[in-house]
Amino acid sequence: MNAQLTPDEIHSVRELLKEYQPANKAIDAVERHNGNLDTSFEEMWIEKHGKPTMTGKNIWQTTLDVLRDELCGDEGFRSRLSDYTKSPENAVLLTAAITSLMALTAIPLDPSIATIIVLYILKIGLNVYCKYTEPGDRENLPPGK
Repeated sequence: MNAQLTPDEIHSVRELLKEYQPANKAIDAVERHNGNLDTSFEEMWIEKHGKPTMTGKNIWQTTLDVLRDELCGDEGFRSRLSDYTKSPENAVLLTAAITSLMALTAIPLDPSIATIIVLYILKIGLNVYCKYTEPGDRENLPPGK
């Protein structure tokens, strides 16, 4: 599932997170890729970790699949996202969701990469993310979806 931020959403997030330095790098990447979150994630991942050596696998989708088990059942993370969606003008709540993601996962995520993941989950919704990444649900989807 490809989620894309609109120019207005990018501007809003940039304004909201202007005091959270790690987010600036992520938002710059999102802007460069016209709001495309998975392409932005891949750029950030390669910059941080180098080109993935997995052949035939997408690092974005693999990361989302791995995070599913850690995030979807965690009420603390769910609560942080819910708090932010109730007050989307509150930068502290969005920053808390990003840092919560980094603390929950065993995957070494830097704050810029975590920012892109949280923006993706906020864009499509946590329930959709959890259902979409459920094992077996994508088996009947066309390739690349």
